Amino acid sequence: MASRHPDKLLSGLPSVKGGRRQQYSSATKRALVEVATRLFTEQGYAATSLDAIVAGARVTKGALYHHFTGKQALFEAVFEKVEGDAAARIKGALKGFSDPWEKALAGLRAFLEVVQDPTYQRVVIQEGPAILGYERFREQEERSSYAIVQDIVRSVLEAGTFDLDETMIATFSRIFFGAMSAAGETVTAAEDPRVAVARVETAITFILTGLRSLADSGVELPDPDALLTHEGQERTGP
Repeated sequence: MASRHPDKLLSGLPSVKGGRRQQYSSATKRALVEVATRLFTEQGYAATSLDAIVAGARVTKGALYHHFTGKQALFEAVFEKVEGDAAARIKGALKGFSDPWEKALAGLRAFLEVVQDPTYQRVVIQEGPAILGYERFREQEERSSYAIVQDIVRSVLEAGTFDLDETMIATFSRIFFGAMSAAGETVTAAEDPRVAVARVETAITFILTGLRSLADSGVELPDPDALLTHEGQERTGP
């Protein structure tokens, strides 16, 4: 996809506080992120130079450094946009579902569509953890996709007979979030992504169906404190 010159991005923009200079600055930043997204997707982070990015955006390096401290900061801006766009797509897919179980399946299918997108695969799954570092990567993900998973998990659990406190809801959310992250990696690394998607959807749907069956049957979640008490008794003996 060809990048657009910042001047051209200005056309049709409404007048905003700060005048044309602010508009041009915003357009320049968007152009840099747009070009960087394309190049990071096609070539990877290591093979993409700042020279190539500024050439594609048709701006100077000075303009780039006005907005970003360097290539890693620019990558982080790209990551945030790609992850944010993906979260918006998934949220959009959840609209209109009142049944929490159907909502969960809709979210799963939307997520599996997202992880087949080449830009998401390259920027978020393949290179995000290495470039941002694990802690920063998780922090960025939790701002967007984790919140969606937590909302879905809460809806599903509260639809059943389970009496769960916030700590247990957070525990379930972490487990499902980890499963979804692993699913994304599985699809990205697969020789045939379509087959991988079908297998992931089958497995997670099976888990959700089992959880729904337990909820419909009125099965209660075991008390974690009781488990700890039992383990303590086994260690101390009679």
